[in-house]
Amino acid sequence: MVIHLKYVILIADGMADYPLEEFNGKTPLEEANTPNMDFIAREGKNGLALTVPKGLPAGSDVANLSILGYDPRIYYTGRGPIEAASIGITLEEDDIAFRCNLVTEKNGVMEDYSAGHITTAETKELIEALNAQLGRSTVKFYQGISYRHLLVLKSCEKAECTPPHDITGKLIDEHLPRGECSDLLSDLIIQSKEVLQSHPVNQKRVTQNKNPANLIWLWGQGQRPDMPTIKEQYHITGAVISAVSLIKGLGIYAGLDVINVPGATGYFDTDYKAKALYAAQCLDDHELVVVHVEAPDEAGHLGSIDEKIRAIENIDEHIAGKLLDELPVYNDYKLLLLPDHPTPVSIRTHTRDPVPFALYCTDHKADYITTYSEKTGADGVLGQVDGWKLMDLMIKTKL
Repeated sequence: MVIHLKYVILIADGMADYPLEEFNGKTPLEEANTPNMDFIAREGKNGLALTVPKGLPAGSDVANLSILGYDPRIYYTGRGPIEAASIGITLEEDDIAFRCNLVTEKNGVMEDYSAGHITTAETKELIEALNAQLGRSTVKFYQGISYRHLLVLKSCEKAECTPPHDITGKLIDEHLPRGECSDLLSDLIIQSKEVLQSHPVNQKRVTQNKNPANLIWLWGQGQRPDMPTIKEQYHITGAVISAVSLIKGLGIYAGLDVINVPGATGYFDTDYKAKALYAAQCLDDHELVVVHVEAPDEAGHLGSIDEKIRAIENIDEHIAGKLLDELPVYNDYKLLLLPDHPTPVSIRTHTRDPVPFALYCTDHKADYITTYSEKTGADGVLGQVDGWKLMDLMIKTKL
């Protein structure tokens, strides 16, 4: 196996989209000014990656697991246990970890899946209150980041739960958990409103015209996964840069060093330049760096075309551009660019459509693609591949 000196994976979460009438049938990616992404596509080889296998949820957990080289049909156990690793929770064999969003409910409707992107500092008291009033030996809440938290139970792995970002604007009662332990889970959700609605943190948010975190929402449950590390599979060292607990947790299970970047928020205000700077620096003592940016996905969930284009252009200018400037010092490298999944602004949730990828290598010729987009990816010489085969394509295959 030929090992190249450096590898970079740049994941623009949810960047892929559908054609929009506002842009005369172009997608936000096609409308955005992306000279650096276009360079990667023009000087590299292109294709489509199916990151979400049939039968699995179209989520960032499945898609990013796939991008890191793991077949989700084998290794995916749920989102909750992945995020548990990122905040230092060691799950026992019979523990089931649920993702626990702090959300905004209004008149029985899922108003906001992120409670206005409530701050981590504010949520400390809310999680403490939930544990004090709803917790017990078999029910424990753990604080995460912003609106993203965890609940660990001793059962309920087979419950049927719906992600909150899939039901924005819809009646909550119609989407409560079903199946195993549905009564327990639904009761926790319903009772959480009694705990949170009148809490001083939320009362203050209301006076500030911010969405209150007045309900929990449980989903993405599973047991801890058992998976080999990237070093065991590819004999390289690696690091991951992300503000999102899910991606950090995947990195931990994959044996990657988690690089915490000051100013990285997982939202539109993230420090794009800092992410690129830290990525370039960590290549000094790692062979692989995975850079994940959440902003396009958040824009898709909000249905904001302007924010999505702004996020794409920020990634292009401040991350892709910086990497292209810095990587030549390593002489021999490969740079893989792709979204994990589409998050179309028209439907405000994830889809399982294949995503365009561009792979730039210093040691191979380009194909005939001149710009980076959903349409050009479909015309790339690499065709459509399973997402979990991208690591092999990048590391093991001489193109």
